[in-house]
Amino acid sequence: MTQTERRARSGGPDVLIVDDEDDIRELLELTLLRLGLASDGAATLAEARQLLGGRRYRLCLTDMRLPDGDGLELVRYISENIRDLPVAVITAFGSMDNAVTALKAGAFDYLAKPVSIDQLRALVKSVFSVRPKEEDAGRKDSSSLIGDSPAMVQVRSLIEKLARSQAPVFISGESGSGKERAARMIHELGPRAAAPFVAVNCGAIPENLMESEFFGARKGAFTGADSDREGFFQAAHGGTLFLDEVGDLPLPMQVKLLRAIQEKKFRRLGDTAETAVDVRILSATHQNLKAMVEASRFRQDLFYRLNVIELRMPTLRERIEDIPGLAEILLDRLAESSGQPVAKLSQDAVDALKAYSFPGNVRELENVLERALALSSGELIHAEDLLLDPSDVGEAHPAAPAEPGGAALQDYLDKVERHAIEDALEKSGGNRTAAARSLGVTFRSLRYRLERLGMKE
Repeated sequence: MTQTERRARSGGPDVLIVDDEDDIRELLELTLLRLGLASDGAATLAEARQLLGGRRYRLCLTDMRLPDGDGLELVRYISENIRDLPVAVITAFGSMDNAVTALKAGAFDYLAKPVSIDQLRALVKSVFSVRPKEEDAGRKDSSSLIGDSPAMVQVRSLIEKLARSQAPVFISGESGSGKERAARMIHELGPRAAAPFVAVNCGAIPENLMESEFFGARKGAFTGADSDREGFFQAAHGGTLFLDEVGDLPLPMQVKLLRAIQEKKFRRLGDTAETAVDVRILSATHQNLKAMVEASRFRQDLFYRLNVIELRMPTLRERIEDIPGLAEILLDRLAESSGQPVAKLSQDAVDALKAYSFPGNVRELENVLERALALSSGELIHAEDLLLDPSDVGEAHPAAPAEPGGAALQDYLDKVERHAIEDALEKSGGNRTAAARSLGVTFRSLRYRLERLGMKE
């Protein structure tokens, strides 16, 4: 069957295949045809550009090595001139550096030679299941990031671009800055939205259980494995696997994770055969991974695989203008969950929040407001109800000078604060880290308060 006949049978070319090896082009064309997709073939960079200039395709597959150039040139050409065309590169087995370079240049995904039919099907499915733009425009995702500051506008714009790719994304930022929300937004705005989003806190898994948790285990693989169980990779098949606090992974697990990402395969504990998997990897940590690489605590090769594209989440200190709007939305949510009337912030409370450094970011803001609701006597929250740590107040809001009667007020506040801390410590069994978390303050902040109030640790 000729290429013209194939197009005639399926109504027009959907895919452009660029490879100088006739047998590979033929294999890819036949595979795509079985999926109901017609294709055009090009053996050179020049032929590919000519076809792209005259036809509109929905996917481009290109080899990395071409007689008159390389696939990266085509990736860059498409990224600059046909931005809505996803392009995937075909790279030699083991040449992951080329694949990573292509992803950074704008490639949608990659396939390793010899091309796996299952992986090709998964790639095609992810491309051709993308929602029309008008459908996305009318859909409100559940994890949208709130704020109109320049920093947040830039973050949302980048997220929309990242959602169209399959490249691994590394999300950096302080604790509480919204890293998981950003990951969910990337997933929900992309072609994998209908598939699972599996979030994993790497720091919460005991080291001896990590391999079985990530890759699953067959019955009898170890003591207590009384049935087959799937791991995170299987659970996320077709969707997105979000590795939170990836910096907490021990080195042996980093090696296994690297191989699973590179080969898109894994082996369950107790299994002899490997299982192919189709997941997009997103990762995050509040730690400095570059410093961990330099200290030999994190593998450099894994860092480069995860950090193909970096998304940095701004701190709340960098978007002060968003605080009043965020506080209003959070207070609405708190009122809805508690069944109480919606509380408002007085101007002095707004000023105090805008001057506070928020080491715990948005998560701390929510905790501060929840605590203030409990302490305030009415539906208007004042600055003194917030109980903000003076050590974390910036120069924009210096401490007020002492007024007559101020000592009595401070004694009252100290008494309330001491009672809250004692109650939190009692409930946590003396665990100061847990107590700080329940109070909505950092561990450093709690330690400061204990010292200031003269409380025994």
